[in-house]
Amino acid sequence: MNKKQKKMLVRILISFLLLIGLSFIRTEGYLRFGLYLVPYLVIGYDILKKAFKGIRNRQVFDENFLMAVATVGAIVLGDYQEGTAVMLFYQIGELFQSYAVGKSRKNISDLMDIRPDYANVERDGGLEQVDPDEVEVGTLIVVQPGEKIPIDGVVAEGSSTLNTSALTGESLPRETEAGAEVISGCINMTGVLKIRTTKEFGESTVSKILDLVENSSAKKSKSENFISKFARYYTPTVCYGALALAVLPPLVQLGAGAAPQWGSWIYRALTFLVISCPCALVISIPLSFFAGIGGASKAGILVKGSNYLETLSQTGWVVFDKTGTMTQGVFEVKEVHHNTLEREKLLEYAALAECASSHPISKSLQNAYGKPIDRNRVTEIEEIGGNGVTAKVDGIPVAAGSDRLMERLGIAFAPCHKTGTVVHVALDGVYAGHILISDMLKPNAKEAIRQLNKAGVKNTVMLTGDRREAAEQTAKELGIREVHSELLPADKVSKVEELLEQKSGREKLVFVGDGINDAPVLSRADIGIAMGALGSDAAIEAADIVLMDDDPVKIATAIRIARKCIRIVYENIYFAIGVKLICLVLGAIGIANMWVAIFADVGVMVIAVLNAIRALFVKKL
Repeated sequence: MNKKQKKMLVRILISFLLLIGLSFIRTEGYLRFGLYLVPYLVIGYDILKKAFKGIRNRQVFDENFLMAVATVGAIVLGDYQEGTAVMLFYQIGELFQSYAVGKSRKNISDLMDIRPDYANVERDGGLEQVDPDEVEVGTLIVVQPGEKIPIDGVVAEGSSTLNTSALTGESLPRETEAGAEVISGCINMTGVLKIRTTKEFGESTVSKILDLVENSSAKKSKSENFISKFARYYTPTVCYGALALAVLPPLVQLGAGAAPQWGSWIYRALTFLVISCPCALVISIPLSFFAGIGGASKAGILVKGSNYLETLSQTGWVVFDKTGTMTQGVFEVKEVHHNTLEREKLLEYAALAECASSHPISKSLQNAYGKPIDRNRVTEIEEIGGNGVTAKVDGIPVAAGSDRLMERLGIAFAPCHKTGTVVHVALDGVYAGHILISDMLKPNAKEAIRQLNKAGVKNTVMLTGDRREAAEQTAKELGIREVHSELLPADKVSKVEELLEQKSGREKLVFVGDGINDAPVLSRADIGIAMGALGSDAAIEAADIVLMDDDPVKIATAIRIARKCIRIVYENIYFAIGVKLICLVLGAIGIANMWVAIFADVGVMVIAVLNAIRALFVKKL
């Protein structure tokens, strides 16, 4: 409980004790009025102040105005106890709501703790703590056990285990050693690490994540926008309705020759005002989304706004990129077929031809070659997107790539009948054999598809540039219903556009990629989810939702969180409006009194807030 909440609690206790004490004192007239005015002002002075400011700024119709008019009116009518009690219970509801919001913020504030306070820089034989913003790219920083890594970089010296739970939601530590890339926000647990920074602090992972979370509340859902517009028209409407209820019936009675019951009708109007206060809706709906985003962040799922959470809840189709998303993206050379020269020589030509590429397949060829790459031996490198590369190695024209590259160059090739990625190699226009490379499925990939099916996802689709046989084998193994293979990067966007036309109107299409080369597709889908994006700038920038580790099961978790959040939102809307409508009718006909009004306002708000914070709690699959 913060300082402001503690102060409010003290005011509530003082006002409550005074109100209880006054109930045992029998006084009349101005003395009674003066005594009850003390607990009323103790608990309600800030509401009166806000209502006055609203009137002065011509923003009259809000909950502060409604409570001020209703309670002041009750006191003027002589209902001192009820007027004070209404204000007291309203403030109890406000305190409860403030605590609930604080509870929801805690999950996100925990994430904010990843912000580093300093970086250790070696100077004059010692360590000096400096502001991370002042550290330049290429600086050698020292991270000791228990400290946060302040800036992205590469380990220059040392080995350790890193706690990434603040980013991923998982407690399992990760090993790191010299040469490994590390990102800011992780906590060094064991050994001393010397890290060569590769980014400025403002461009580091921790800064991008914090910026993403801090701005998430700015992107409001349709439900939140509806409630804002609803309250804008609803509040003045009920105020004018209360005024009519206070004035018109007595005038009708006067016109009919009966005694006008001004006090009775004004009391009904004031009760009507308390009942109509839209606090439950105005508070609980944004709180539900905020709690949903907070619960998701605790699970290592960063949602850029409540509008994306609302859209995700309507997911009917999930489309996956294959490499790095459903597979580990770690390729290994398995076999060499139809080679016309020695295996090692074929790998050498392929590795040298691919030496300028950072693609995982190129890396696997270089690893299989196993010797230092002499770039001086390679000239005229040309990368052909989605096909492969051509280059000259020791002056000999080399082509290494897919079936499409061989067809493009008019070179006859031998097809491979085994599952995997095939790299054909041709020397000086003559086919020299092909290399079979395999990518391992992620351990939880199959379970992820099962959970999506269990969640009611209508269709799962996989897009890949792999050969048809390899793609179909992977899809069958995972249980994915539809697969499209041999796609160029631009083809994936076109395919997603085709799938968008196939789905029904209310269903939303989610694309899941690794975020590095899938930015156009992530942007084109209804919702883009970047998975395994720890440290990936492209993922954080392009996606609407970012999963901070490599576990594909979290896709289903994100959908479950979104659906639970939206279900809670609609429960609160129906419950709050339903109870208020019933109580408004009862208040208008004189059955409901101020105590019923207190339940319709504060009671409904407390129940709605309690329901909203359920979105904080995420059950792991």
